[in-house]
Amino acid sequence: MKQPHSHNSINQYMQVNAHSSASDASPHRLIQMLLGGALDRIAVAKGHMARGNIAEKGRYIGLAISIIDGLRISLDKSAGGEIAQNLDDLYEYMTRRLAEANLKNDEGILDEITRLLKEIKEGWDAIPEEFRYQRNEVKGEEQEPALI
Repeated sequence: MKQPHSHNSINQYMQVNAHSSASDASPHRLIQMLLGGALDRIAVAKGHMARGNIAEKGRYIGLAISIIDGLRISLDKSAGGEIAQNLDDLYEYMTRRLAEANLKNDEGILDEITRLLKEIKEGWDAIPEEFRYQRNEVKGEEQEPALI
C-alpha cells in the first residue's frame, strides 16, 4: 500500500539536500550544478512535449531559461574577457532558442540546446582541481576563480 505523503516527503528531502549542497559548494561546483540543472529541466520539458503536456513543458522550459539566465548573470566579463563575452552571447542565444522551442513545440531545438550545454559542462568539468582556485597576488590568499 502506498503512503499518501511519501512522495511529498521525498521531494522535500531532495529540495533540502539540494539547498544544502548548493550552500556548501564552491563557485566552480555551483556552475556545474546549474549546468546539470538546466540539462535536467530540458530533458523533463522534452518528455512533457512528447506527451503533449503543454503547461508542464512550458514550466520546465521556463525553469531552464531561468537557470541559463543565472549563468549569464554570474559571468565576470572584466576577468573573463572574450571567453565570458562569448558565453554571454551563447547563453542569450540559448534562451531565445528555448523560447522558440516552447512556442513551436520543437524537440529538435531542445536537442540543440542540450548539445550546447553538454559541451560547456564537459569543458567546465574538465578543469583540473588545481586550476579551480587562484592565488590572490595582493593578499597571498587562496580565493575562488572568477566565474566565466
